[in-house]
Amino acid sequence: MNVSDPIADMLTRVRNASRARHLDVVVPASRTKREIARILKDEGFIADVREERDGPAAVLRLQLKYVDGKVPVVSGLKRISKPGLRVYARKTDIPRVLGGLGVVIVSTSKGIMTGSQAKQAELGGEILAYVW
Repeated sequence: MNVSDPIADMLTRVRNASRARHLDVVVPASRTKREIARILKDEGFIADVREERDGPAAVLRLQLKYVDGKVPVVSGLKRISKPGLRVYARKTDIPRVLGGLGVVIVSTSKGIMTGSQAKQAELGGEILAYVW
């Protein structure tokens, strides 16, 4: 399937799977998606990430996380920078999500990282998504 925005596709799959109370979700693998999944795991939004082979293609299996087995930890995901409208921020203009309760995912010249890591490294970049 031809997807014009693979990152938005990944975020939509995670959002839909968590709302439907699925235990895991499968996403086609890429380096960018691997890094986003690593950030989601490090920040505690998902339980685990595994890379598997599905025939000739690699896929990421994301194990979703729930509070008391009922309420999804991921309550919201929003794609900010889109293929039709890229959104960039300077190191001083990186936004906060829900007053610091959420996470901003930023693509910088040193790789994909959270907004707080980018501020600490004094890097600006493309604002990929908000997660809360």
